[in-house]
Amino acid sequence: MSVPKALTIAGSDSGGGAGIQADLKTFSAFRVFGMSVITAVTAQNSVGVQGVFNLPPEFVGRQIDSVLSDFDADAVKIGMLSTAPIIGVVSDRLRAHGKARVVLDPVMIAKSGDALLQPDARAALAKELLPLALVVTPNLPEAAALAEMEVTTEADMEEAARRILALGPRNVLVKGGHLRDSATDILWNGRDFTRFTAPRLASTSTHGTGCTLSSAIAACLARGHALRDAISEGKAYVTAAIREGFQAGRGVGALRHFVTGW
Repeated sequence: MSVPKALTIAGSDSGGGAGIQADLKTFSAFRVFGMSVITAVTAQNSVGVQGVFNLPPEFVGRQIDSVLSDFDADAVKIGMLSTAPIIGVVSDRLRAHGKARVVLDPVMIAKSGDALLQPDARAALAKELLPLALVVTPNLPEAAALAEMEVTTEADMEEAARRILALGPRNVLVKGGHLRDSATDILWNGRDFTRFTAPRLASTSTHGTGCTLSSAIAACLARGHALRDAISEGKAYVTAAIREGFQAGRGVGALRHFVTGW
């Protein structure tokens, strides 16, 4: 029996709602065997990020080689990569292993507003990782940073997607969770735009939504789905997980990752 496999390369969220923990929960929800490469360990809860310890880049690379040389992976999701040296080793090892189904979530700022990507690492992310991505999934602030423009409307999202695609990824999905009046995500493949819509939910259970969507897309790709279908299924899953979210701590609420089974 063949089981789809997906690898997440990201930071650990000690609060369990985002990062590696959210990714592995999401893989399991889609019945995909999940593997992980940890890039950083955070002291984090629903209120904020109290500390970040970045792992040595060479050990991040050793984890990638260890996993892919044995298990391989049908899809790879990349999340928090705090430093330029970590970005460099991740891009180098993924090129060496020839991974093509790469979902890049350009994590820059936590839900609490804490910075998760060092300023000097932004250029490295654009230069070294964007060209490896089948799809990159920035939210509005991340799209603004990558495209070097203000992004507040759907028209802005389209222009930002054009600029980001020029940096090398094969597809760009600009997420509209920060829009005022809708929750529309826009996909640009260099030829046409596709909109993915969902109702805006009056919920505070939003911690880890970006991590969860990108890992859901990776899980669907690992199962052999086309990109647009993977995005559509991933968005439906995240919407349901937010709708059924709950208050786990004193701050931002948690998603219900196993929404169909809880």
